[in-house]
Amino acid sequence: MSSSPDTPATPYPELLVYDMDACLWDKEMYEMSSLPSSTVMGDLNGRGEGVVGVMSGRDKISLHKGSLISLQEHYDGKYPGMKIAMASSADTPFAEKVGRAALKMLEVVPGVTVWDVCMRDWDNVDVNQIGRQPPLSSNKSMTHFPFLREKTGIRYDRMLFFDDCNWGDHCGMVERNCKEEDSGKGPATVRTPRGLGEREWREGLKVYAQRNGSES
Repeated sequence: MSSSPDTPATPYPELLVYDMDACLWDKEMYEMSSLPSSTVMGDLNGRGEGVVGVMSGRDKISLHKGSLISLQEHYDGKYPGMKIAMASSADTPFAEKVGRAALKMLEVVPGVTVWDVCMRDWDNVDVNQIGRQPPLSSNKSMTHFPFLREKTGIRYDRMLFFDDCNWGDHCGMVERNCKEEDSGKGPATVRTPRGLGEREWREGLKVYAQRNGSES
């Protein structure tokens, strides 16, 4: 269902968008040598033992702390009406395959993967924008976000986006180029040059609330 400018903004984003490499998790998929095969078990932030890492050759891919916390809080329904999606400009088709495989293996709570949470939000429809092969590109503001808006029906100004921005200011480009005509606003964004930590996650929620005039 499309969001409308006449629908009052909630204190929380309607769409939480994650960049994947060096933001959601700690590795760059183009550097990985093989599809993830084995898993590393460990503590899921006090929620029990689950898959905290997946191995691509000798490299372990793991969620950043803030990513895991945000996904767990979303899974618990802490932010009513919020859904999630990925916006990744993975360099090659193989890098995209590695990323998608990792999403389907890394767990949020025991037995529930990141991909499971994505699919739950969208009734098993894949709205994620991963890669840069046509019709996608390396410019998320020109392809990934317009496609997300089209597929989800959620307004730009109801989105919150996290990106490491180490290879270009994706946050700035999305803010400048993806604006709603009636409000003149785009997604709230937070740069995560060291990955999505808990501090950046809390900052993102605060930035979104401030931009939408709903901070208490």
